[in-house]
Amino acid sequence: MSQNTSTVNTNTKNHYEVSSADLPLHCPMDGMTLWNSHPKVFLPIEKTGQAKCPYCGAEFTLKGE
Repeated sequence: MSQNTSTVNTNTKNHYEVSSADLPLHCPMDGMTLWNSHPKVFLPIEKTGQAKCPYCGAEFTLKGE
């Protein structure tokens, strides 16, 4: 889910693929609606390539480039 100008609803999927353009990773991500979500939390994904949001349970995988 690279940064773009379209708005994405938060907490509608359980898994997101992200790229290095999305770093530093945080949930909700840029472009996601924030009014119905949780506080922004930064997720350490760089070392393992995977992260899980402690608020909504969304899982993130860092795509290899």
